[in-house]
Amino acid sequence: MEITALKDYELEKYITSIMLDIGVPAHLKGYHYLRDAILISGKDIEVVSSVTKLLYPTIAKRFKTTDQKVERAIRNAIEVSWTRGNTDTFEKLFGYSVQSGKNRPTNSEYIARIADKIRLDVKGM
Repeated sequence: MEITALKDYELEKYITSIMLDIGVPAHLKGYHYLRDAILISGKDIEVVSSVTKLLYPTIAKRFKTTDQKVERAIRNAIEVSWTRGNTDTFEKLFGYSVQSGKNRPTNSEYIARIADKIRLDVKGM
């Protein structure tokens, strides 16, 4: 099954469950921006190679804010989840976690990895 065959709300539910498992707090603005970024990237993985030119402006327009605020809010949400989140889930998804002493993944690495996981999971359905 292709990811485009799923309805947006089904994908959002799945993305939300992953994000909550990782430990992204739902009260942060970056949580909503990140969920949209993963949803968009899941449908078109090419946008991850150009987050500043394609992804952030798309999300900023949708939420009526600026690209810079979107980038900063996503970075903050990732930082919070990296320091407070579920290390086992990070180990499974990224191959490393805060306990292994590595730095947190970049915004684009984080988005791309979760989007890729979702695309593979959907194909396996």
